[in-house]
Amino acid sequence: MKAITLNGSGGTEQLRITELPQPVAQEGEVVVQVKAFSINPVDIKTRNGKALMGRLKDEKPIILGWDISGIVTAVGANVTGFKEGDAVFGMVNFPGHGKAYAEYVASPAAHLALKPDNISYEEAAAATLAALTAWQALVTHAKIRSGDKILIHAAAGGVGHYAVQIAKYLGAHVTGTSSAANKEFILGLGADVHIDYKSQRFEEVTGGLDLVLDAFGGDMIERSLEVIKPGGQLITLPSGAVEGLTEKSAAKGIKGYHFMVSSNGEDMVKLAELLEKGIIKSHVSQVFPFAEIAKAHQQVETGRTVGKVIVRP
Repeated sequence: MKAITLNGSGGTEQLRITELPQPVAQEGEVVVQVKAFSINPVDIKTRNGKALMGRLKDEKPIILGWDISGIVTAVGANVTGFKEGDAVFGMVNFPGHGKAYAEYVASPAAHLALKPDNISYEEAAAATLAALTAWQALVTHAKIRSGDKILIHAAAGGVGHYAVQIAKYLGAHVTGTSSAANKEFILGLGADVHIDYKSQRFEEVTGGLDLVLDAFGGDMIERSLEVIKPGGQLITLPSGAVEGLTEKSAAKGIKGYHFMVSSNGEDMVKLAELLEKGIIKSHVSQVFPFAEIAKAHQQVETGRTVGKVIVRP
C-alpha cells in the first residue's frame, strides 16, 4: 500500500509517499481501506516537532493522522460489531499512533462507528477528531444544559462549526466569534449571535456566560474569564495553555481547564446518529488528492480554514 511517512520534524517536504506492507488485523482490530482522511492542526504541530511528536518520535516509520472513513476489509479475533464490507469512520488511536495517512489502516474496532448512508466518506472523515472534541467538551466535560449561554471562539473552524451545532441541539444560547466573512456561515449553523473579532472585543458585547470554549489559549483565556459568571466554566483546547489557569479561574469562582480528546467508539455512534438525522453536518471546504498532502497541510497551517480539509488516498 501507499502511505505518507514523516521523515523528520520540519516543513511539508518531510512528508513523503512510501510503499509499505498492508497492516494485519490484530485481536480487537479491523483493517479499513481508507476512502478519506482529514487534516487537523495537531497534525501540523506534530509535523513541526511539537504536540504528539514526543510520543511518536521512536516509531518507525511515523505515519501522521487519526481521522479516517472507509470500508472494512479484514476483521480480527473477538470483533463482533463490524464485518467485511462495512462502511465505517472514526478517530484512530488518539493520542497514540493513528497512521491515518495511508491506503489501509488497522484500527481498534472500539474506536469506530458505522458510517451513515446519507453522508459521504469525506463528510464522515471530517466528523471525527473535530466533532469528537466538540462533543466531549460540551457533553462529557461541561455537561451543558438547555438554556445555558455559551461562547464558542473560532466558530467557523473544525471544532467550532461542530460545537455550534451540538450546542444548539442541546438547547444552548450560542454566540460564535469569527471574522466578518464567516458571519453568515456561523449564523447558518444555528448560532444566535455572531461577534466579529476584528471589529469588536467580545468582552465588551457579551457577559454572564455559563461556558466559553476557547480554541486559542494565550491572552484569550484571561479575556474569556471576564465574560463568565461565577459557577461557569472555561474549556481551553490548545495544549500548553496559560500557566495558572486553574488558579486564575478559581479566584473568579469559575472552573477553568484544558482537555484533550480521546478515541471513543461510543461517542462516534452518537455523532453518527446526529449526522444521520441531519442535526449536525460537516462542512468540507477543500478536498485534496493523496499526492497533494503538502498543499492540504499548508491550507490548515493558515489557520483560516472554514470547516475541514480532507485528503483522498
